[in-house]
Amino acid sequence: MNAELDTTLDTTYVKVCDLEDLAVGTPALADVDGIPMALVRTAPYAVHAVHDICTHANVSLSEGEVDGCTLECWLHGSRFNLATGVPSGPPATVPVAVYPVALVDGAVYVSTIPTASTEEHSS
Repeated sequence: MNAELDTTLDTTYVKVCDLEDLAVGTPALADVDGIPMALVRTAPYAVHAVHDICTHANVSLSEGEVDGCTLECWLHGSRFNLATGVPSGPPATVPVAVYPVALVDGAVYVSTIPTASTEEHSS
């Protein structure tokens, strides 16, 4: 998925896809203004965005599995909380960056600025 700019939100938000393009419980890779992100729809109107690269093994998190509000890295099993980016335990010890998501008129917009608590962990 490639993102496109939209002027109805602040300039850090870009349209990534339509909500209907995301299946509940299935991660999707998106390039958001050059930032690789894993998008996860956890409920009909709940979408999360995290940096797509595992902080432990440098592999794509969008290839992992979703369990509730966690995304599991397929390589070593680290699980990251989709709301906070915090890993639930080893082998990962560093959180992934979490990006704000807005749902507007059936479209998914993601900010290119991570939340303050995870900003230092984006790469």
